[in-house]
Amino acid sequence: MRPTLLPALAGSLLAALAGGVLTRPAGAQGIRNAPPPRALETAAYVFAAANVCGYRIGTAPFEALLARYQVSIEDVRPPRGPFGAKVQTIFALMSNQMMQNRDAACRAVAGEYGPEGNVAPGILLPAAPAGAPPVKQP
Repeated sequence: MRPTLLPALAGSLLAALAGGVLTRPAGAQGIRNAPPPRALETAAYVFAAANVCGYRIGTAPFEALLARYQVSIEDVRPPRGPFGAKVQTIFALMSNQMMQNRDAACRAVAGEYGPEGNVAPGILLPAAPAGAPPVKQP
């Protein structure tokens, strides 16, 4: 491209933007910023712990934890959420790592996110006894 065309193209683009030619249609959403990597890792960690150790996820405390990162559960839910595929990839890696030393991993997770957890208590709840009806969470 010749150097003399660059200012002309830039001017045309600015004029189009100012005239509304290249604006978004009404009702269209803009591009969202991705959640912080820590939010995706935390969601994947909780999902992996529930998968490997058989814990149930306390919905309200989990949503409160994600809200600290300004993320909703719908954002990180694999595979439908906008960032669910990334969470699913991290989940697979974490699950495989936890399975290598399952007992120690499950104890560590319970200490961090269990009912008396020191990071965020009540996110991971003990597994329901076999044959018990599912518990409805608020």
